[in-house]
Amino acid sequence: MMDVHCIRIHAEAKLIMNKLHHKLTIPVDMLGLRLDQALVKLLPDYSRTQIQEWIKDSAVTVNGQIIKTRIRMKGGEKIDIQSISKPPLSWEAQAIPLNIIYEDDELLVINKPSGLVVHPAAGHQDQTLLNALLYHNPRSKDLPRAGIVHRLDKDTSGLLVVAKTKLTLISLYKQLKKRTISREYQSIVVGNLISGGTIDEPIARHPVHRKRMAVITNGRPAITHYRVIEKYRHHTRLKVQLETGRTHQIRVHMAYIRHPVVGDATYGGRLFIPQGATPALRQALQQFRRQALHAYALGCTHPVTQEFMRWEVDLPADMQELIKHLKQDSASGILGE
Repeated sequence: MMDVHCIRIHAEAKLIMNKLHHKLTIPVDMLGLRLDQALVKLLPDYSRTQIQEWIKDSAVTVNGQIIKTRIRMKGGEKIDIQSISKPPLSWEAQAIPLNIIYEDDELLVINKPSGLVVHPAAGHQDQTLLNALLYHNPRSKDLPRAGIVHRLDKDTSGLLVVAKTKLTLISLYKQLKKRTISREYQSIVVGNLISGGTIDEPIARHPVHRKRMAVITNGRPAITHYRVIEKYRHHTRLKVQLETGRTHQIRVHMAYIRHPVVGDATYGGRLFIPQGATPALRQALQQFRRQALHAYALGCTHPVTQEFMRWEVDLPADMQELIKHLKQDSASGILGE
């Protein structure tokens, strides 16, 4: 007897002469899902970005008609995807030092320094983490983005997990989607926070300043949890945990609650020098030229052993130096009272 699941989902994929062809039937239990959401479930080997690109390029038809991504499924629709497989972009392998915290045959964990761009883009065509990965592991050229699963901003330091095989890449993508990869940060923000909390505000591209993100009512869901580690006279050191992973999420959310990350010129506005700050603190704040944000801990399930693994690194020297001056300033304030 034929499996009912096979009757309602008939899938066929061919890759001949670089031509990709999928035929699918939307199951009835996907009633109400957007087209792209349904395809992500039916084609787990492809990212949502890739699927949305197919739709945007009119490579997807629903019952023979070209449809946009926001159409809702009713069940039973016949989906046809035909796309020319694009050759991967050719990036140069470059001998850039990597601070590798852990590595095995499946993945590696890297402590990225501030100032290193993760992926080539306009203005940063090389000398990126991706170029370094291609040099460290030449086989990564066969993986999308050399196995990079998630990113950190150029001026954010800390831990990144990178896949070395297709199996691991798919596993880590799924863990990100299910929000089971643990990402913990430390940050120094402007102002005094009395206690921790959660910021649950959607984020999208800024309607005017297109290089920035903002809290937007119809944006993508974004949830940030934070708690206080240490208080200073005019600043607070936080532990921040991401439940979602939107672009600039921590920086946008902290600015939204009017406690921007120290050194964040994009979302923090003018440099804040508190009145009565010691000369040493004043100088330290003036010289701190990047956002005080560090991804200090990361955890994920190993795709082969199924063991949950966790890594943690110290704060970088520049943040430790800033914290030293904040403590000294707080002590001088107490003595002066």
